[in-house]
Amino acid sequence: MRSTPFLLAALILTACTSEPPILVGAGENWDAYLGHPSSNQYSFLDQITKENVGQLEVAWVYETGDSSQYQSNNLIIDGILYTATPTRKLTALNAATGEALWTFDPNDVNEGQDRGAQRGLMYWEEGDDRRIYMPYRPYLFAINAESGDLVTSFGTDGYIHLGEQMDLGEPANVGLNTPGYVYDDMIIIGAIVSEDVPGAVRAFDVRTGERKWIFHTLPRPGQPGSETWPEGYLEKTGGASDWSGLAIDTTRGIVYSSTETAGPDFYGGDRYGENLYANSLIALDAHTGERLWHHQFVHHDLWDMDNPTPPTLLTVTHEGKKVDVVAQGTKMGFLYVFDRETGEPLWPIEEIPQAASKLPDMKSWPTQPAPTKPPRLMRDRYTEADVSTISPEAEQMTTEALARMGTYGSFPPPSLDQTIIFPGYDGGFEWGGNAADPDGILYVNVNEIPWFYQLVPTASEDGERLSIGERYYRVRCASCHGLDLAGNLASGFPPLAGIAERQTKDYVMQVVTQGGGRMPAFDHLSLENREAIINYLFGDEQPETQNPKPETDLPPYIFRGFHRWFDDEGYPAIKPPWGTLNAVDLNTGEIKWKVPLGEYKELTERGIPPTGTENYGGPIVTASGLIFIGATADETFRAFDKETGEILWEHDLPFGGNATPSTYMVDGKQYVVISAGGAKSQRPKGGSLVAFSLP
Repeated sequence: MRSTPFLLAALILTACTSEPPILVGAGENWDAYLGHPSSNQYSFLDQITKENVGQLEVAWVYETGDSSQYQSNNLIIDGILYTATPTRKLTALNAATGEALWTFDPNDVNEGQDRGAQRGLMYWEEGDDRRIYMPYRPYLFAINAESGDLVTSFGTDGYIHLGEQMDLGEPANVGLNTPGYVYDDMIIIGAIVSEDVPGAVRAFDVRTGERKWIFHTLPRPGQPGSETWPEGYLEKTGGASDWSGLAIDTTRGIVYSSTETAGPDFYGGDRYGENLYANSLIALDAHTGERLWHHQFVHHDLWDMDNPTPPTLLTVTHEGKKVDVVAQGTKMGFLYVFDRETGEPLWPIEEIPQAASKLPDMKSWPTQPAPTKPPRLMRDRYTEADVSTISPEAEQMTTEALARMGTYGSFPPPSLDQTIIFPGYDGGFEWGGNAADPDGILYVNVNEIPWFYQLVPTASEDGERLSIGERYYRVRCASCHGLDLAGNLASGFPPLAGIAERQTKDYVMQVVTQGGGRMPAFDHLSLENREAIINYLFGDEQPETQNPKPETDLPPYIFRGFHRWFDDEGYPAIKPPWGTLNAVDLNTGEIKWKVPLGEYKELTERGIPPTGTENYGGPIVTASGLIFIGATADETFRAFDKETGEILWEHDLPFGGNATPSTYMVDGKQYVVISAGGAKSQRPKGGSLVAFSLP
């Protein structure tokens, strides 16, 4: 892969000193996911400055024709922009005009596969051989970067099956939403796996697709880390994979992998132990896959506290010396910082006692780690000081609910009671990544949204197997209407016992599908599952709806489901801020500044200061001192002063910019581009690509 003039200058500068290279990032091209294999989201471009950023205007808009989540961090190489559209087509555009050059649709090759959001692409070149590598679950395609044709010498006719070469005996359910990086003629990637498939980090030959090495993030029996699992664990678990992304120290040849929870995500009765290498940062030899060191951030995870963001590489001044570090953010709002070579933390990590499980047959780990620096980037739990101040009604509701449910932070004890989990399932940190500059400052957006946590049993009180309808009722409905169907009129939840005497099935189906009152719509459930619930409520289930699995294959408890906690107006049920942008000085371990990110204009008009919003997609930082970020639920793209957090420019987007932007230069002009597809945070959805430049 070529080095831009900016990167070459940086390498020449550092090669003349005894210090390790510290200036890495993107130059005229944005030719790797998040700008560089260091995942630092930093650009050396400086044409757009604090003084002229207010003049930015739309340079061009490209409509993909899709309408879904559009999370692509786009590649720009020699004046051509490559984007993964909301339906995972690969489109090449003229980066100066937005004119479409060609489109590759993987559905033409393997029809009917997943169309979920794709966060980016990978690029490699050697002479005239220039390729884009595009994941499309469960495949990885090699596509000619100039023509859009498959490179048929790669894998089988231009692609490999990601579920193969996993050491599982047969192809597995494996995908890849977040790309890896190309390094030393290898494609190095993590994977998305189902809860019963063990995860891995792998390297493939960039030309042929042949596997070069594999590291089992869920170790096999006898491998280091297997001692942290109970006997027979591989028969009952999976996961522990890296879905959120990698970073690579290209000078030292070290891969840093960030892993998720082991499966099942919420039931851990069959996997008691620390469960390495789940919820860990793992340093691997990039040439062999050998583990060099690791740190785990959640022991025996029962709360889906995946590492949600790629590691970030940067250089800091620590105790008077330059130190190359790797920083890892977590859903819990913690930021861990380690020496890249040794794995030693820059600041001590403590083990904090946690509340014990309330379920006798599912133990929780007694402690969880926490860094002593930097301070947590958000509140550590929901307290009386955090009840909503948006309205008197919201304040009363949140005060009463807090007193009833209790609060334990991110690690509530497993229980059949509903409680608040905060920080919650979407952070804290999220998948958009962190920007870092050569000064040792890291910039990141975080969420501060409360959620609910609750387990429900999969068997009745006498141990009998549940029908499909009752099981889905317990998962989706019982927390409001009660396991006994008695409801809770004081909270606005009517009883469902005897509903067949009061309503028709058609009416109940309408309410289940469309929602009503305090009840949300359940149109995301399949028609079969909605019918099963209604048949259970009306007492006329058929024998074939009995769960076909034997009881021994069912866990005794299942997670109630992902439920954000909103007030009656639909706002987060907590005192603002609900989303923030942060600058963290990793030279000192202190937060430099924190500002709300996003606003609800209708609340601002009510005299409420900007609250910030739930946010997805990360920032980039430039050599001229600008931070660019979309991410928010208010369909706005913003530029901030990296020194102060002041908003210097903002512009409406057609849909939410839930992607990390890119910046590049063509014919002497700097552009900033962002994918805008919305759909997150219950916002409108589309599929627009918007580029900005100076007049």
